[in-house]
Amino acid sequence: MRVRREVRVSGIVQGVGFRPYVYRLASGLGLTGAIRNTPAGVAIEVQGAPEVVASFVARLPREAPALARVTEIAIREIPCNGGSGFQILASRVGEPVRALIAPDVAICEDCLRELFDPADRRYLYPFINCTNCGPRFTIVRDIPYDRARTSMARFPMCPACMREYDDIRDRRFHAQPNACWDCGPCLTLWDSKGDPVAGNDPVRETARRLAAGEIVAIKGLGGFHLAADAANSSAVRELRHRKRRIEKPFALMVPDLAAASRLCELDEGACMILQSRQRPVVLLPKKSTAEIAAEVAPGQADFGVFLPYTPLHYLLFAAGKFPALVMTSGNLSEEPIAIDNREAVRRLGGVADSFLVHNRDILLRCDDSVVRPADGNLRQIRRSRGYVPAPVELRRDVAPILAVGGELKSTICLTRGKLAFLSQHIGDLEDAESFGFFREAVEHLSKILDIEPQTIAYDLHPGYLSTQWALEQRGPRRVGVQHHHAHIVSCMAENGLEGKVIGIALDGTGYGTDGNIWGGEILLADAERFERAAHFAYIPMPGGEAAIREPWRMAVAYLAQAFGDGFLALNVPFVRGLSREKVRMILRMVERGVNSPLTSSCGRLFDAVAALIGLRQTVNYEAQAATELEAAARRSDDADAYAFDLEQQDGCWRIGTRTLFEAILADLRRNLPEEQISRRFHNGLAAALARLASLLRERSSLNQVCLSGGVFLNGLLTANLVRTLRDSGFEVSTHAQVPAGDGGLSLGQAIVASAAPDIAVEKKNAQTTSVASIFQ
Repeated sequence: MRVRREVRVSGIVQGVGFRPYVYRLASGLGLTGAIRNTPAGVAIEVQGAPEVVASFVARLPREAPALARVTEIAIREIPCNGGSGFQILASRVGEPVRALIAPDVAICEDCLRELFDPADRRYLYPFINCTNCGPRFTIVRDIPYDRARTSMARFPMCPACMREYDDIRDRRFHAQPNACWDCGPCLTLWDSKGDPVAGNDPVRETARRLAAGEIVAIKGLGGFHLAADAANSSAVRELRHRKRRIEKPFALMVPDLAAASRLCELDEGACMILQSRQRPVVLLPKKSTAEIAAEVAPGQADFGVFLPYTPLHYLLFAAGKFPALVMTSGNLSEEPIAIDNREAVRRLGGVADSFLVHNRDILLRCDDSVVRPADGNLRQIRRSRGYVPAPVELRRDVAPILAVGGELKSTICLTRGKLAFLSQHIGDLEDAESFGFFREAVEHLSKILDIEPQTIAYDLHPGYLSTQWALEQRGPRRVGVQHHHAHIVSCMAENGLEGKVIGIALDGTGYGTDGNIWGGEILLADAERFERAAHFAYIPMPGGEAAIREPWRMAVAYLAQAFGDGFLALNVPFVRGLSREKVRMILRMVERGVNSPLTSSCGRLFDAVAALIGLRQTVNYEAQAATELEAAARRSDDADAYAFDLEQQDGCWRIGTRTLFEAILADLRRNLPEEQISRRFHNGLAAALARLASLLRERSSLNQVCLSGGVFLNGLLTANLVRTLRDSGFEVSTHAQVPAGDGGLSLGQAIVASAAPDIAVEKKNAQTTSVASIFQ
């Protein structure tokens, strides 16, 4: 007896060696049939004895290639036929797109070995790849994933490459970017004006220029890097000057784990992340003996380190023998990364001394991902290359929704069924070029996923460009989602949670339903609605956004709120160093309510403490003061904790700070070092939040806590709070798949919008708010 089954597989099954894997599996079992790519994934027909077909189906997902990700298998019985053998057929078009595109991944060990083998025909070829490695997401135009629908379409394969491509036994079978010296992309070195540099070895010449202290723009997988010798202080200083990146840390690419271990503290988990096929930038504790220019990461406890992930990277290190290279995004600060050769010269001609370019088009820019090891896992800080567009799996089906994120660290999210697709890191939507990238990401991701959203979710802040764009769209319904509600639901979604939770959302800025700036919120929330159960007491932000750039203003605001004008008599270095004229100006602004919006932001509290203890009076990038405050705290093991004031008003808890600042001032007068004060602040904040969670559990009987928001990128605070909550019997969920900051916001927006009723009514109670406060 023989049976025939049609097996349709969805997921990441194109461009990852899945068809040859199925061919080998079916042929090895003696089954007949065929496989083809479809817009939905792959379609397989297998025929043979019932028990053998059943074995094939059972083994299919279990033994799939490493880069494959099976999300769904649908099986149906079909009539037997008289065919023989197993075939790979041409792709089928005309069906709804359901296949998932694989992320770009690092060069595999086989290709790396061939790259440096003088006997191999691809010896030193900078674009060597196979089905197990190389570009995917950044070269694809459309689905199905075939060469004609990628930026490799312009490079017809030579006979040797075509034989590999057609040979089922070859690991380059149907590898769409397959190429070699004779038929594939090539490198060229240009000067700062975009004119070719004479010579026949652009890699060796680039290495020579880097060693001489030059800055070189290098085209990679998802865009350009700006590279410099990380041991050359003058080169790094010049890169900072030209890039207009005053103090924000640079990422370091190192040739191997041994080099990484000379710069950072490594454990087994960190080594695994560094060597993973995603090859993210990994934040790791600095070693004091690291021979790296001090200008690479000033004021930081960590280096951001990553290993080479393209053949070109390995060739550069082989040619130059560098212990480390600065590899930072090819842009001016906060702009989108450059991807086109001439665009790079236009935008970066004043930064780079030369350009190492190639002629394989990058169709969608995609920055490096950034992660931090935590509790044996990793926490995403910037989710991009290597992870995108792999989906987050949801607990239930969701209608097609587009969520457009916030303003800073922007991403978008598209949903389909039980899958949520977050875009790569878009950046801060504060200028025309970033907004253009945002629109490009919406168009491209919607196209390759074939998702036409029925709903668009957006942040309530009326000034965000993403919100304004959403409100201009016609057709889909539009759902406004409160910022911190989205944060908590994002954490719930990636952890597969439903029902109500205690959500602690801490960040710098989020538009509140009362028109104030929120940022220190404890919510009782589910996907449909939330209650603001507690928050940090409101404080004025003197000068508005100027208070973010100048943390000393927040310190003055907190001291004035706690002690009135008398704080000017305090005998501590911070107060003694203040300009009385500026302070009087600020106090008048606050008194008159001029450009001094109220905020409950926990991020602004970090700023104030950092300024008060002398760490940082002004900042050059977002969260700089908070990052340096955490770095100081990590230098101390003090177990003491500062107290916060908790008081209940109209059913809502307020977190006050007078007692906190009294204690900090007392320790300053005792000349306690900054690291000890910072540690006590971190300890006290974790204790206060855990105490509030316990008070809310008594009232609500909820035992599940979700932590979200940019403040939880602070690894010390997060670990401390998680430990304290779990010691108190709470179940605690944090972020791992998506960032805790605004890079994960769009996921929460999408899930909140999916729960929105067709007609949403704004609640009059300021403390309890419907899922859609603005719903058009």
